[in-house]
Amino acid sequence: MSSAAAQAQEKRIALVVGNGAYAKSPLATAANDAGLIAQTLQAAGFDVIGARDLDGDTLRKSFRDFIQKAESSGPDTVAMVYLSGYGLQLAGDNYFVPVDSAINRETDVPIEALRTGDYIRQLASLPLKAGIVVLDIADRAKPKLITHQNWSPPFGGGTHNCLPLPDRELLVVLDEAVLDHQEDGLKLIWVFDNRVPKNPVSISTFPTPAEADYKAKGAHFGPHNVHENRPGSFISSQLIFATYQNAGIRVFDMSDAFAPKEVGALVPPQPNTLADTRPNRARVIQSADVFVDAKGLIYATDYNAGLYILEFDGA
Repeated sequence: MSSAAAQAQEKRIALVVGNGAYAKSPLATAANDAGLIAQTLQAAGFDVIGARDLDGDTLRKSFRDFIQKAESSGPDTVAMVYLSGYGLQLAGDNYFVPVDSAINRETDVPIEALRTGDYIRQLASLPLKAGIVVLDIADRAKPKLITHQNWSPPFGGGTHNCLPLPDRELLVVLDEAVLDHQEDGLKLIWVFDNRVPKNPVSISTFPTPAEADYKAKGAHFGPHNVHENRPGSFISSQLIFATYQNAGIRVFDMSDAFAPKEVGALVPPQPNTLADTRPNRARVIQSADVFVDAKGLIYATDYNAGLYILEFDGA
């Protein structure tokens, strides 16, 4: 299908915000960057809602209006959000900073900034097109859409990583858990058969940790990240390293792509103190990012407990 035909069959909407006029530390290029993105999206057939230098109230209203627009656009709408400005991460949550924010300490962040996950969750609950997006970037000036696939609903969505395994013509796709007690639904790590790039097909999911009641444990439970086989690191199309937040670090063997199995796990102990300064937070681990070096050492960050360095002694 041509790009023009695809545009004729689907609605495309986008929210593009460029915040640069911060009182203490202005950003010189944020508004221009957002403008260039808006022009590019308009050329690709998107109905773009563009805004710049938004304060907190206006920013939140812009998100609410965009979600209403996405909801009224009907199924199979492609929705995109682009934010240019200051961003922060606190206790695993991502925040975008309005231009009128007064952030002097960590406890100011949840009050002054916008937690993007609250709005992305609402978008993810709509029958929009998202999930996997496959692009042909042989000509970087003219990227071409090959396909996009979405499984939310009925599944939770929130795709975070897509790890290609080209030697096996497979994709490992991770949906991130972003709310406490699985309030955003069960999130999974998927395996896709990618022999036909225009039509990746789901063939299995990784087993969800079940040796304890992690949903009731507190904070986030579910996938967060996978080791991405970056050049110079440990590279494998059989062993997959993943983090599951309050369920720790997991190693999976996917020799059989139709039946991945867990072959290693470490759930770190309860942290003595919390980096998360929000009140009434559960004192539990939150294993987040994972990297495996060329020697096989595993580095796993935990935004409540610091950095763990592990060694996997084999399946």
